[in-house]
Amino acid sequence: MQLGMIGLGRMGAAMVQRLLRSGHECVVFDVHPEAVQGLALHGATGATTLPEFVARLKAPRAIWLMVPAAAVDASIEALKPLLERGDIVIDGGNSHYHDDLRRARELAAPGIHYVDVGTSGGVFGLERGYCLMIGGETGVVRHLEPIFAALAPGHTAAARTPGRQDAVGQAERGYLHCGPSGAGHFVKMVHNGIEYGLMAAYAEGFNILRHANVGATEHAVDAETAPLRDPGLYRYDFDLAGIAELWRRGSVISSWLLDLTAQALAESPDLAKFAGRVSDSGEGRWTIQAAVDEGVPAPVLSAALYGRFSSRGNAAAADKIASAMRFEFGGHTEKPAAKEEA
Repeated sequence: MQLGMIGLGRMGAAMVQRLLRSGHECVVFDVHPEAVQGLALHGATGATTLPEFVARLKAPRAIWLMVPAAAVDASIEALKPLLERGDIVIDGGNSHYHDDLRRARELAAPGIHYVDVGTSGGVFGLERGYCLMIGGETGVVRHLEPIFAALAPGHTAAARTPGRQDAVGQAERGYLHCGPSGAGHFVKMVHNGIEYGLMAAYAEGFNILRHANVGATEHAVDAETAPLRDPGLYRYDFDLAGIAELWRRGSVISSWLLDLTAQALAESPDLAKFAGRVSDSGEGRWTIQAAVDEGVPAPVLSAALYGRFSSRGNAAAADKIASAMRFEFGGHTEKPAAKEEA
């Protein structure tokens, strides 16, 4: 099957390579010509302009956008004059599902189909495959199924869930038509919200292990320092890399995220190249907004999102206000920042 790919960054380029390996034909375009040239060496058909890109695709065209969410609307507007009734635009990035609903309505007027695909797999997807969460019209999604099947990990990526008696379906192969427009990105939105929570849980747990030797350090005796009641209880120097490796084997908290954590700690036990400023690209916020609209509690996911805000220094003003209040009501003098141990 033929597919056009716009956006040849870390994921887009790898997805094209995976499709080429499965025998699909790919036409590619990117604002960076060197990215196009690199994939041409792998067998893709490159294009230097959007008109050339569209012209190289057979009708009905299937065009996959793998660009930042903020660039999707501009990409669609640039494509619209070049497309024809029956063509398909696929957004595989991390768009807000609200935008999917609007785009589907706008593209339906000239007869262009829109499919939203939440794509998970990151830089490892080329070899591992991509988990695809799909929203759109049933017939259009069915037409694109060979593409989804080639990108997905396949049913051998995980052992079959006990109790499943029916034939191997989409979900077991690593892709799923989740519902109408917006459904794919809604599922991916919640997926990423959960990801925030899991990452925060691992990070907090390893941080507790990291400071389990607090009893072996000297503590100030003053009105500003909570006393450590029994320092003898906290004299452990844990090997975090070793514990991460241990938990990968047989533990109920084993996961791919833990695998990646173990790899990072093995490469750099002190994680010296990281400052600890954790970004968020929107999905965690949208997940919490959906929870509020639905009236369902999501305290873990909310705390994880707020933790990311704090990691970037966004709590500094609040911290200063709290410190100022302590000084005003009790004369508490602020202590200098503690040095992080090597």
